[in-house]
Amino acid sequence: MPSGSGSRGRRRRRPAGEAAPPPVVQVSSSGSGEEGAPSEEEEEESEGSSEGTRRRDGGGGKARVSTSGGDVEGPNLPSCPICMIAWTADGAHRVSCIPCGHVYGRYCLERWLQQCGKKKAPCPQCGKRYKQNSIINLYVPEIAVPNNDLEKQVLLLRERNDSLEKQQAKLLEEIKEHKRQIMLQQNVIYESSLKRQKMIEQISDGMPDAEPIASLREDTDSRNLCSFVLQNEFLVDGARVMGIDASNQIIFTSGKGPGVGAEHILTKISMFARQGMQKIHLPSDTKAIRDICILPGGRAVFASLGKKLSLFSVATNNVVLQYDLPTPGWSCSGDHTSSIHLYAGLQNGMLLVFDIRQTSAPLHSMTGLSTHPVHTIHSAVDDSGSRKVFSASSIGPCIWDVDGSEERPNLLSGMENQGVCISLACAAPSSDLLVASYRPKVELPDDSATPQAITPQSLAPTGLGKLGRHTLLRRTATTSFAKDQTCSGNVSDLRMSKSAIIPCGGNQHLFAYGDELLYGVRTWRLPSFQTYTDLRPHRQPILDLRFAESSTGGRYLGCLSTEKLQVFTVR
Repeated sequence: MPSGSGSRGRRRRRPAGEAAPPPVVQVSSSGSGEEGAPSEEEEEESEGSSEGTRRRDGGGGKARVSTSGGDVEGPNLPSCPICMIAWTADGAHRVSCIPCGHVYGRYCLERWLQQCGKKKAPCPQCGKRYKQNSIINLYVPEIAVPNNDLEKQVLLLRERNDSLEKQQAKLLEEIKEHKRQIMLQQNVIYESSLKRQKMIEQISDGMPDAEPIASLREDTDSRNLCSFVLQNEFLVDGARVMGIDASNQIIFTSGKGPGVGAEHILTKISMFARQGMQKIHLPSDTKAIRDICILPGGRAVFASLGKKLSLFSVATNNVVLQYDLPTPGWSCSGDHTSSIHLYAGLQNGMLLVFDIRQTSAPLHSMTGLSTHPVHTIHSAVDDSGSRKVFSASSIGPCIWDVDGSEERPNLLSGMENQGVCISLACAAPSSDLLVASYRPKVELPDDSATPQAITPQSLAPTGLGKLGRHTLLRRTATTSFAKDQTCSGNVSDLRMSKSAIIPCGGNQHLFAYGDELLYGVRTWRLPSFQTYTDLRPHRQPILDLRFAESSTGGRYLGCLSTEKLQVFTVR
């Protein structure tokens, strides 16, 4: 059918279900009046003639492109000038060019070669011939067809998304504030019920009304007793360990963020600012932080399950030095007498001594008495000025001579077979008083024993706590300690908890521990272990407890659960 005549043949009605055939490409020049492609002689004559050039480029009119669906005049980029269908970045109709430089869809160029029935075919625009192997694929990042309606819809959806994100952030802040108000109200209700319960117990014991009043007056008038003033409460999510920088009034918490596959995040909190939280992303190989120790001079050290001991700058929020550990780290500490020594307790029971001037390896590697994790470390100095390290693993409290020639620690006298040691508190820096906390061992019944031989305590579900005990140890010599008073307490049956000894002046001390059933901190007088006071409870068990004192005399107690952080000023 001649393309220049403008006539069209009748279209055959396609039966239902029959696929539409690919477009048949026919190209002709409106000035030639001839169908099909010119011969090689005509092409050479055309290329050498300026008149032929004028006929193709403008003198003879536009190239007409015909498909089975009708005739279309003129190219419309980014569509293929032959079929007027948008080309693609890849596939059969990907954007391609031929040696003359004109750009088409590859499918159309190949179909034009087939229609010409020769090895060469002329360019539909300039007539210069091309071969199959001279078709060049063009690589473009994206082929986009402009659509104003779609762009408007995208912009509208973005605006709606931004608005919803702002609403969500506002609602989350309101939820946090409501939770804080609810916790404050629960604290007030709990304290009121606790006071009523104590009064009922005193009356039931037959105590006269004047006696508890006199006892209360005696406690109030007594000198050098501590008082705990709640300074701030923060809502936290998933935090498990903490450290207090008393000099800079900063608290660090660490834990896994919410959601499956969430990373472990370090949070920097200003102690007296309501909105002073800053998320710090540590290197991914750090993994979960097991212990945080604040060092003088604006530094902190972290022991983590990623087999790392990290020295952190509080000012720049960056890890400035990192040591590789042979096994996961469970505890860490600085040195009271030296700013260059660090200690790390490992999962396999070892103690490593580091000198920050030596960045390649530890200064000493010391083997423990067991392969149980060293979950607590305290640095101390004895009367002779020798550096010591007190540690605790499940077998009990140990003392390490890091300056001497002994490569293994010594278990403190009288602490054998006391149960599972889960915490060790030290009265720094003298370390004359220690309090070791224990939970009972899980006794497996014999095969021959009857079911009645299993105690109710061993049948208690995990997470509800157990009745453990706290044992006071007094220094009797340079490296010798003796057992003193012991008291009972509700301890965790799963975790290695933290505890603290708080000096109150006049050589008086309090012992603080997170009571598992109270969901709060309970304090006892030392050495009598007389119950002193219970601090405001949480809705979850206490996971970490830290006492810190600044160089200016400020003293603070922090207690952490999975959802809340409390900061008390100790006066």
